Amino acid sequence: MNTASVMIVGVGGQGTLLASKVLGAALLSLDYDVKVSEVHGMSQRGGSVVTYVRFGDEVHAPIVDLGGADYMLAFEPLEAARYIARLKPTGLLIVNTRDTPPMPVITGRMAYPEDVVGKLGARADVVAIDAMKLAKDAGSPKAVNMVLMGALAARMRIPASAWSDALEKQVPARFLELNRRAFELGNAY
Repeated sequence: MNTASVMIVGVGGQGTLLASKVLGAALLSLDYDVKVSEVHGMSQRGGSVVTYVRFGDEVHAPIVDLGGADYMLAFEPLEAARYIARLKPTGLLIVNTRDTPPMPVITGRMAYPEDVVGKLGARADVVAIDAMKLAKDAGSPKAVNMVLMGALAARMRIPASAWSDALEKQVPARFLELNRRAFELGNAY
């Protein structure tokens, strides 16, 4: 393996950074060279958050070029649309179908675009998942991030033990069982 790249995109407060830490820990446990880079744009106000995770035998830079991501994990459909050009034509997009309306939509200045996920399907291989429903089934709507990580895990060649150990290392003990349940629900999707 040379290198592979994962982009995690969402808005502030959705748990994208924890997701990237879990992914990075799982990859490091398998002795990959791992580079992670986070980009925060007004993340505390619901702005865009992007994390690049590159791994392989030897990784020289953390940023994913246009058309360079093997996987994209999108916590929100519009964020997937914003960054879809960074996904390889053969890449896989895993997207939460629940939208998080941006401020112009909330204030009524704009309408949320229709069928964003359907339009993304014309550009990429898409796994669309109602991660909010599964997170609530696991016990908390805040566990959307682990539902999506579980869905990613089901499609990557990383042993289950690496994911389990990464969750244990990165998730606070009081939230570990909730996050494990959410991960398992996503993994079964």
